[in-house]
Amino acid sequence: MLASILDPTSTIAILLQILIILGALLLGTRYGGIGLGLISGIGLMIMVFVFGLEPGEPPVGVMLTIIAVIGCAATLQQARGLEVMMQQAERILRAHPERITILAPLTTWFLTVLCGTGHVVYTMFPIIEDIALKKGIRPERPMAVASTSAQMGITASPVSVATVSLASILAEHAGVIEKAYSIPQILMVAIPASLSGVLLASLWSLRRGKDLEDDPVFQERMKDRAFAASIKDSSHSLLGEKFAKSAYNSVWIFLGAIAFVVVLGAFEALRPAWPDDAGELKPLSMNLTIQMVMLFAGAMILLFCKPDHKKIASTPVFKAGMTAVFSVFGVAWMADTFFGAHIDQLEASLGGVVQQAPWAYAIVLLIVSKLVNSQAAALVAIAPIGLALGIDPKVIVGFYGAAYGYWILPTYPSDLACIGFDRTGTTRIGKYVINHSFLIPGAISVFTSCVVGSLLAQALL
Repeated sequence: MLASILDPTSTIAILLQILIILGALLLGTRYGGIGLGLISGIGLMIMVFVFGLEPGEPPVGVMLTIIAVIGCAATLQQARGLEVMMQQAERILRAHPERITILAPLTTWFLTVLCGTGHVVYTMFPIIEDIALKKGIRPERPMAVASTSAQMGITASPVSVATVSLASILAEHAGVIEKAYSIPQILMVAIPASLSGVLLASLWSLRRGKDLEDDPVFQERMKDRAFAASIKDSSHSLLGEKFAKSAYNSVWIFLGAIAFVVVLGAFEALRPAWPDDAGELKPLSMNLTIQMVMLFAGAMILLFCKPDHKKIASTPVFKAGMTAVFSVFGVAWMADTFFGAHIDQLEASLGGVVQQAPWAYAIVLLIVSKLVNSQAAALVAIAPIGLALGIDPKVIVGFYGAAYGYWILPTYPSDLACIGFDRTGTTRIGKYVINHSFLIPGAISVFTSCVVGSLLAQALL
């Protein structure tokens, strides 16, 4: 029995290693992104020093690309460029308040697509609630779907950590799968797929819940004069804010960098090339291209838009991004160590299954995303396994939307913030926890995205 356990390739040992990985993920999520990366180190140590598995490769290329993108986005935020974007978004929402349930999720989705992070949504929540209340619309309707749509935007953004990670994974495994897809190719599937999910969830949200005048819980709270006064008198807006010209310039620099990345990805001939060992010209990889362009754009914002350089590392975008880097580091290294050691056995036992039922990959990706609360970390852990098991890369791209799984339970920071900003209490966590405001919009968005994405991937790639 002991010999079987110590043999790292035995069935018992493999099951124990899987339990260790799951235990590390479950325990790590209790301590946030940094905790997830650290706790994953425990699982890594056990697999290497107890079971004797050869350590896998940490995802250095992906991590460096993420750091470059986050550095540029954080510099943009400190230059107040993000506030400029959100002010323009608010103008659109207030111009059509009666359509807030449709326009709010489209706005948060688009902001995420531009900025690469769903954390830009926090400033929009009080604005959305204010517009809904002034129009007599139940705030849960636009707010809950706006929160899930912000996260869906990650799968449609050319500079999101998840998209960069997926493109990097496909490029790094090009020798195995014989085909890699560039960021523009991924986006021509991911953007319409993600947007379709957001639109369908928004339409469903139009009639969710009771109108405020018919909601007994809200009407009971309105009997409190102080509460009623706070609802009537308060107003949240960025429209009165005045921004320096440098803030607007930072936005144009950032958007220009995004456009440049997309163009270089679409037209390989524009990238410099050098001969490889066989003498064949190989263009600069998109990993390095993104890193260079984002560092350059960040430098331009720093030099010409004069943000307070001492505060860049303190911005919410930088903190959230570096937390994601650390969680990706630990989770991906632990997963690569396990699957690298057992890939032949897993391919023999599971290869046929995943090829016959590729949707099983989407379910695994969805579950892991919920466990790690990160689309990028889930992709870095699961996508290479799917490719190694023989899943068509078209399927990987088509099911990109399944990387957003943390709508299942209301534990993600943006969802919790959304609940906190809704003073009416209509956006909430139910008695049984699972019956919360984000469950159905999230499920509709992801399911629709996967269906549309799969069809488009087969047709276009």
